[in-house]
Amino acid sequence: MDNRAEVRQFLSTRRGRITPEQAGIEPYGGRRRVPGLRREEVARLAGVSVDYYTRLERGNLTGVSDSVLDAIAGALELDRAEHDHLYDLARTANTSGRKRTAPAPAAGVRPELQYLLDTITGAPAFIGNNRLDILAANTLGYALYSDMYRVPARPANHSRFIFLDPRAHTFYTDWERAANTNVAILRREAGRNPHDKGIAELIGELSMRSDEFRTRWAAHNVRRHYAGTKFFQHPVVGLLELNYQVLGLEEDPGHSLTVYPATPGSASDQALKLLASWAATENIVELAQAGARS
Repeated sequence: MDNRAEVRQFLSTRRGRITPEQAGIEPYGGRRRVPGLRREEVARLAGVSVDYYTRLERGNLTGVSDSVLDAIAGALELDRAEHDHLYDLARTANTSGRKRTAPAPAAGVRPELQYLLDTITGAPAFIGNNRLDILAANTLGYALYSDMYRVPARPANHSRFIFLDPRAHTFYTDWERAANTNVAILRREAGRNPHDKGIAELIGELSMRSDEFRTRWAAHNVRRHYAGTKFFQHPVVGLLELNYQVLGLEEDPGHSLTVYPATPGSASDQALKLLASWAATENIVELAQAGARS
């Protein structure tokens, strides 16, 4: 990933979305060609010189201090995910001379983690990596994402499913939101792991094969994704409204545990029970694992 280009495009797209009125400043300088802030206006809001901010927006974050990054984040009204992303880009700029290729993630998970997944019987659960692969799941996890396992490629990958499999448009009740969120998560992971060959290859593949992905990638949006509610239209049990919690696994860097409980007693809770029965009769776990071995 070209760090200078990433910095330039990220800062310019954030600047372009804020009008002077939104920033609480008086516009000046005659007719504006674009609705967003000008560089000199961002510099004024951040309390730095125009020349210095211009240098930063051109992609040179080398040596920039945390206080300046915070000031720019405030001027551009960055949210927490965007603020973190700016810090990640600066970290990469300041370690470019010590570039390292990230090791390939393990194809599976430690046995202890699979034991943990198997103890979760009332909700779908899976372990994923920073490339948005599903590395392991419990029975309900495989059942929830059963359509993802209808193709032989392993590991199953959320991004490939969303952008390359037509079934995703039915599975996600709001496909646009799912697509936007997926790209924003992947963009953040790319910023945190700029030398990860697998992430770079995934981005390259999706950019070549999907106009929908390519358009969203160019927006440079990022997002934190740790808790909330999702809706799925499962092909067997219908509509599912599930809460989700994502927990980082400190002993397995880059890996996380995601659990999707339903509200107790709800229609979705009953649907998960039906899904568990279906998964047992259809041998969905064996289907997923057989694909992984093939």
